[in-house]
Amino acid sequence: MQQSKMGHCFEEFVKGDVIKHELSKTIFESDNNLFSLLTMNHHPVHTNTDYASKHQHGQILVVGTLVFSLAVGMTVPDISGKAIANLDYEKIEHLAPVFVGDTIYAVTKILDCVESKSKQDRGIIYVETSVYNQNGLEVLRFRRHVLISKNLEKKEV
Repeated sequence: MQQSKMGHCFEEFVKGDVIKHELSKTIFESDNNLFSLLTMNHHPVHTNTDYASKHQHGQILVVGTLVFSLAVGMTVPDISGKAIANLDYEKIEHLAPVFVGDTIYAVTKILDCVESKSKQDRGIIYVETSVYNQNGLEVLRFRRHVLISKNLEKKEV
């Protein structure tokens, strides 16, 4: 049996490539409740069915940072599994609401790949991840720079 691969080395990323991530997640009420408790986000639109039913969306709204956190996690096997560090997150856009029971999927485009100027054993990839619900509606988009190790193993000729 072959061991599953966690992440890719810098050289494996190609500017312009698009990666459809295999992982997906249906967001359950328990996920939203626990995340709300852990992050101390007690806004009733996330935790109170009666309150939420009388507001804009008419139902419980999943905490946006939960959707973001899940999306980042869903990309780990393909993007940051061999990362030295996530250097930044930028332009995080919440494009549509996510509700309890929605399933999210992620796709990442490689925007750029730059070798490190200070250390030869690494490089930086710049990526944009889009998150979609089960209906194909884009609900979240964000960009980040990830510092990735290079493959330093000697290849036999």
